[in-house]
This record gives sequence, C-alpha cells and structure tokens, in this order.
Amino acid sequence: MSAPSAVKSIAEILADKAAALTPDGIPAPVRTRAEELLIDVIGLCVAARNTDYMRALVAAVDAGGVCTAIGHSGGFDAGTAALINGTAVHGEDFDDTFEGGPIHSTSVIMPAVLAACERFGRDGRAALMGIVTGVEASCRLSMVVPKAVHKSGFHPTSVLGAPAAALAASVALGLDRRQTVDALGHSGSLASGIIEYLADGAWTKRIHPGWAAQAGLQAARLGAQGFFGPRTVFEGTHGLFNGFARSAQGNYAVLTEGFGETWVIDSITFKPYATGTMNQPYIDCALRLAKTGIRAEEVTDILCETAEGYVHRLWEPLESKHRPPNEYVAKFSAPFNIAVAFVTGGAGLSAFTEKTVRDPRILALASKVRYVVNPNDPYPRAFTGHVRMTLKDGRVVEERQPHIRGGAKEPLTRADIEAKFRGNCEHGGWKKEQADRFLASVPKFFDSSLDLRPLRG
Repeated sequence: MSAPSAVKSIAEILADKAAALTPDGIPAPVRTRAEELLIDVIGLCVAARNTDYMRALVAAVDAGGVCTAIGHSGGFDAGTAALINGTAVHGEDFDDTFEGGPIHSTSVIMPAVLAACERFGRDGRAALMGIVTGVEASCRLSMVVPKAVHKSGFHPTSVLGAPAAALAASVALGLDRRQTVDALGHSGSLASGIIEYLADGAWTKRIHPGWAAQAGLQAARLGAQGFFGPRTVFEGTHGLFNGFARSAQGNYAVLTEGFGETWVIDSITFKPYATGTMNQPYIDCALRLAKTGIRAEEVTDILCETAEGYVHRLWEPLESKHRPPNEYVAKFSAPFNIAVAFVTGGAGLSAFTEKTVRDPRILALASKVRYVVNPNDPYPRAFTGHVRMTLKDGRVVEERQPHIRGGAKEPLTRADIEAKFRGNCEHGGWKKEQADRFLASVPKFFDSSLDLRPLRG
C-alpha cells in the first residue's frame, strides 16, 4: 500500500463528510423523504414482480440466502437481492429522479442498503444513514460534469450509482475511513452501463440500477476486508469521470461542499407517470390539451420545443420514435408519450403495453409530432415541456410545463405517494391488507431492527 498523501482526494473528503453524520443529526424533512422513498420503492418492486423481465431475471440467478427480494418467495444472497430489487424498482421507469442530473438514485441505493443491513444484521438507524448518504451522494455526483456521462453513451444511474451505493453500504455497515475510501476506489472499476438499449427497446436499462447496487455492495465488502482501492477514483487521470464523462475536469465542490448540511435529497422528484423522466412535462401538456375537448382526429401537426440533450434519447431517429417497436422503448419516445396521454387520458402502467404500441389512433397522432431544439432550454437544471397543436380548422393551441411535476417546485404529497404505492401494489397482486400493514410500519421502520421477511411473496 502506498504512503498517504498530504492532499485529500475527493473520495477521502466524501468519506469524512459521510462519517460526520449521525442518525440524530439527520433533519426531520430528510428522514421524512427517506420514508417516502421507501414507500415508493416497495410499491415499485411489487408492481414489477410478475413481469416477464423479472421472471427471467429471477430464473437466471441462484436462490438461497438470508436476504429478501421484495415480492418474491424465499431468500437470496445479498448481492442477488440487491440486483433483483434494483431491477424491479427501475423496471417500469416509474422510480424517482433528480432534476439536476438526471439520475435515478433510490433504485440503486435502497436495494444496496437493505441487502447490506439484512445480511449483516444492521438496524433501521444504520439503514437510514446509508440511504440518505447514498442518495445525497448520487444526486451530487450527477452534477459534477452535467450531461457528459449521457452524452458519452453511458447511463448515469448505473455509472454514478455504483460509487454512491458503495458509500451507502459503507456507511450502513459502519466502515471506517480507510475502508470507505477503498470501497469507493473499487466502485469505479465495477461501474458500467451503456445506453444502446435505446436502439431497440432492450431490457438492459432495467437491470442497470440492480447491477450498480450489487457492484456498490461488493465494493464495500472488499473495502471492509482491507482490499486496497485507488483514492483518486473520481478525479484521477484514469478515474471515473475521465473514463465515463471523457473529462476529469469537473465541479467536485458540488459533490463535497455542504454535504450533510445542505440536502439536495429534498428536491428529488417522485414520478407521477410510468415513463421516462424527460417525458413527464410533455405528458402534463398533452393531458391539459386533451381536457379542452379536442379530438385526436382534429390535429394536423404537433410541434414541441425541446432541449438538445433530449434529442438522442427521446426524439431521434424520429421515424422509429413515431412507431416504437415495443412497449418498453415507447417509454423513451416523446411522440408516443404525448400521443398516448392525449388519447387515453393517462400515462400510468396501463399506457405502455403491447396493445397501446399497436393502437392505430395513438400511432396516427404520434406520427404528427415533431420537434425543434430550444437553445435556451434550462436542461438539466429543470425539465420542461411544450406542446403546440395545429388543428384542421386552423386554430393553434399550446401548453407549456416549466418544471417536472412531483419535484421541488410542484411536489407530490405524502397522500399522493401512498396512493401511487397502493396502485402499484394492486397492479402487482398484493392484497390491500398487505399494503396496509407495510404503510403502518413505515413510521417506525428506521427506529428498530430490520425484518424484511413480511415483504416476501
């Protein structure tokens, strides 16, 4: 092992900031946010449990172990439980997001922490510390070099989720500074996730958070045993950001300054719609226009202003976005999202099915949607939506959404989040009584020993 440097690395600063946090020092709103994230995560796991992709994943791994895959019978080893739960949370793209990134934080962090705590007998207070530390780190990591990871062809949720999960698991397990820095060091090599799934709607994106959760947990376990990792994993010449963002020059202050004092976790967005993050404001615009009584057949043209950063994910190639080949890739098509919301009056789980992607009325409207890049769009600081419809009678109607609903500027209430949870549980086949029992347990979840076995099956 090399001699310690007099200059602290970013990983060392982050480890010190995390070590300074205590359960009693967590602000009440941050704890409340952790409870809300827990509710959302459990509901999403239940909603996805009977899907084809989850059946395939569970069949691909070995059963046996003390850890819980939510909504599934039996036990699994810690890494596999993190993999299954992370995949389930993100599977329908209905999980929380962060407007400064974008990044999905909790689908990585919560599975890693719950698996770590269940495997090593850590209690609810340890879980709370791991969750809030990891989610905070994930959001902040996404702002170090904004947009660059995505633009380089990688998925920020998985790439940046791995070190955030490593930190979360290290905190939950009570690792010391050296162990935590080693864990962070390993996470950079274990991070992965390309975005080629966009080409044909492959399921690979779904597994990214689970893989990052598993990787982060494994990195923490390596660190716990003294397996030496690079301390300059973030800012180094061959570090994480140079590899995945094509530049080691970033705003590292946004990651470390005020960590544990000023919380960005408060601004996480709970999605109201079961689809890609950037589509959400466009859906709000489409729904408001639909409520005016306009029929799809009256529309001759739809023009949407958009951010340059959206184009390669939501808009191009436009012809394939007009006719997505399956229900999953439809979630990453702005034309389809606008059309399905306008025609069906919603964008929940039932809006993205093999039936809707073949519906001639929806596809006819989607084919009329085009875009123009707005050079002044504030992305990624804010996610906006704009829909302008031209009608057969010559009228032009227009709606704008200046921010993503469910986020800091227009948050969902606790009642909204619980209603979403209940809908997801019903979709996944849980009885009302089981959902009620879980909700009743949430206020004490982080105050006692953890027993996740009631969440199985």
